[in-house]
Amino acid sequence: MFLSLLKILFFFAVVLALALGAMELSEVGETLRIEYGGTEIALTPVKAIIALLLLMVAAWAVFKLVGLLLAFLRFLAGDETAINRYFARSRERKGYDALGEGMLAVASGEGKLAQDKAAKAGKYLDRPHITNVLSAQAAEIAGDRGKAEVAYRNLLEDERTRFVGVRGLMRQKLEAGDTGTALLLAQKAYALKPRHKEIQNTLLDLEMREGDWKGARKLMKEQRRQGELPKDVHLRRDAVLALQEASEVLAEGNSISAREAAISANKASPDLIPASVLAARSYIAKKDTRNASRVLEKTWSVRPHPDVAAAYAEIVPDETPAARLNRFDRLIRKNPDSEESRLLKAELLLAAEDFPAARRALGDLAQKHPTVRTLSIMAAVERGEGADEAVVRGWLARALTASRGPQWVCDTCHNVMAEWAPVCDSCAGFDTLTWREPEASGKVSPASHGAEMLPLLVGPAATAAAVQPEPATKPANEAAATSAPEAAEQEPSKDPATVEIADVAPGMVPDEKDYVEVATTDKAAPAKEMATPTGSPPVTEKNDLQPEIEPTPVRPDVEPAVDIDWADNGKARKR
Repeated sequence: MFLSLLKILFFFAVVLALALGAMELSEVGETLRIEYGGTEIALTPVKAIIALLLLMVAAWAVFKLVGLLLAFLRFLAGDETAINRYFARSRERKGYDALGEGMLAVASGEGKLAQDKAAKAGKYLDRPHITNVLSAQAAEIAGDRGKAEVAYRNLLEDERTRFVGVRGLMRQKLEAGDTGTALLLAQKAYALKPRHKEIQNTLLDLEMREGDWKGARKLMKEQRRQGELPKDVHLRRDAVLALQEASEVLAEGNSISAREAAISANKASPDLIPASVLAARSYIAKKDTRNASRVLEKTWSVRPHPDVAAAYAEIVPDETPAARLNRFDRLIRKNPDSEESRLLKAELLLAAEDFPAARRALGDLAQKHPTVRTLSIMAAVERGEGADEAVVRGWLARALTASRGPQWVCDTCHNVMAEWAPVCDSCAGFDTLTWREPEASGKVSPASHGAEMLPLLVGPAATAAAVQPEPATKPANEAAATSAPEAAEQEPSKDPATVEIADVAPGMVPDEKDYVEVATTDKAAPAKEMATPTGSPPVTEKNDLQPEIEPTPVRPDVEPAVDIDWADNGKARKR
């Protein structure tokens, strides 16, 4: 309010000063005389001031008219003038309006409208680095890949938009499945903007797809330097890549470089099972059994695995079962309470033919966690102790439908793989495989059906008609006692006039080398093996010249109360 009062007082003061000045000039008796061409003009002081003001206004008007005339002449001559700038501003306004509408059309998914607006913006605006981006995005929304590629290639000519053009072309090649060209474009984009996170992830994924493990390791090292990866994550992933690089180098025949890479991968991540196994085998190749044992024992203490036990057996491949049992005791003591350690000890005792001790080592795993492996070991124990064949087959019948136990399972898509790999073959996830038991509703490894159990179910005189797949997971100790799925493997018979018979002592588990071929006559052809889907004992087809011998389905832990005879019509009757 005080400021308003000051403004009013100032206004009245100016008016008062002008009035007093005019009064003072009017009282002055002096006049201004101007004589021109015989004409004399006498002006009082007030009139002189008014005339001066009018003269200044007239001069200003003349200068403006002269400037307008000159601008019109320059316009006719083609020079840039205010008129040109006026029309240019009008075109620019229309162009920016079209550009904004085109961006809204792209955001809303209207490809055709976005293309029209992009063409209009390109017509009115002299900004190709902006309009070409809109044109490319509009063409992508409309599904016109040709126009989008042309627009992205045009962006390569401008230094400001070169990265946008390379990234757009890279995405197009990825959608088309051309990973080789996409990798080259990703490397170019990474060179332009090394800190771009999307480009880093895309380049890493493409390098792993193409098997460029060295480039992937270099990129992850740069991510670690930039702070994008925690130290522990970087060490783990670098170990995985180093392991895969070592595997490929070993496949190429360069064993020295492969050994060094495997040892480096194991040092970076001791719990990485494949790296430990490869490092141990590298030490074994150099006759360094001490370091090989140390590496495997350290891994076993953290994460027991059948492959670790198999590599541990390779340290002394020709030892006796008793010596192997004593040597493996040091490995088992590293993690004695794990299920894998108990299974390994049971298998070693089976190899030493100490069946009661094998039963004690297995404990109650067959009841608490029945898997193919535990049930097969129980079947081998029963057979080794001389139990009835029906009891053995009862355990194996349960094994047909039991869980396969731990396998390599992808944590992202739950895909089951027979062997470890750095990338899942289903979802392409990196370092997502974990050694665990898959979910009940999850996928099953292709080699995990129960056909390999059929020879044990039908007995030692079984034919080789069933095709034997390779088990999904290896036994814990390949050189020790063979678990039941592997013990039952036999090659398919190529000669229909022969059968394979296990030549082993009663109660022993036959190995693959124990089967011998025995010739048969045409009238005594071997019986065909048949197994029910529920895992019940198989039934052989009736042969006119061969007496029918049918297995008796019983519970594995309880002897049958009555004898059961199977008639030809498939119905059971009590004897």
